[in-house]
Amino acid sequence: MKKVLIFGGSGMIGRHLIRKLTKNNHLVTVVTRNLHKKGGILKLGGNPGYVDVIEANIYDEKQLDNLFRNKDICINLVGILFENKKNKFKNIHVNFPSILSKKSEQHKLKQFIHISALGIEKALDSNYAISKLEGEKKIINNFSNFTILRPSVVFSVDDNFSCRLLSLLNLLPVFPLYYNGNTKFSPIHVTEMCEIISKVIDKNICSDIIECVGPEEISFKEIIKKLLNSINKKRLLIPIPIIFANLFAFFFEKFPKPLITRDQLRLLKYDNILSKNFKSNIDIGFNAKLRFDDEILKYSYMWKEGGEYSK
Repeated sequence: MKKVLIFGGSGMIGRHLIRKLTKNNHLVTVVTRNLHKKGGILKLGGNPGYVDVIEANIYDEKQLDNLFRNKDICINLVGILFENKKNKFKNIHVNFPSILSKKSEQHKLKQFIHISALGIEKALDSNYAISKLEGEKKIINNFSNFTILRPSVVFSVDDNFSCRLLSLLNLLPVFPLYYNGNTKFSPIHVTEMCEIISKVIDKNICSDIIECVGPEEISFKEIIKKLLNSINKKRLLIPIPIIFANLFAFFFEKFPKPLITRDQLRLLKYDNILSKNFKSNIDIGFNAKLRFDDEILKYSYMWKEGGEYSK
């Protein structure tokens, strides 16, 4: 039994991870900025008596010290895909992980596990990727018992990837393909991502960057076709010249939750698969088995004709 402190526990990975860790009898403390909004949901997600949800200002030194006291492991799941007035890549991906890793060192934790992203070392024209890399460097410099996990796309019934695409494909008669839809991904199901994190804890794997991938490599175009097949629909898939794609992205950036940003477009130039420059989940003894097209069938019916989200 270990005492685990989680930041970003209300996200998709966090909710599944709480369930996994408490099932393994670890004592989990989840930090949230809004206890009334998220506290009940997070507590119900884990085994009773094994989850504590605490509201805290993550930039308050005294509160952080209290949170880290007597903990064994800190897990950082906090991340953003686009910037807004309140949340900037620099603060979320660089400054915050730096603070947490320093606190891990100060309080002599056994492990600091940080979720980063796959393929960032190639995408040096993306502010998102640059911030992720800078955050990793801060962690490595601050605390020797780090483990950085770089997943490809993580998917599940409650994700912001497959579910959002299903909603768009359900509504739009035409769907744009950026870079001809050739960008490759290695989607990993959230339950298997949590298995990897659990294995990192159980084996006490430290001082490593580990790439986390699913059992297959598929292009974005193939992903779209699999999603369409799962809801029995056909759509016209049209490659969009990058100059027009950037114009669309510039327009979408005006919305609170943009469909795509210019920075994300730059990221899409690069494959999101194993680089083979680092260890992978296979090297630590975990082979992902859950295939994208098999798993999406378990929830895509909601977008089929007559389904809850069908137009």
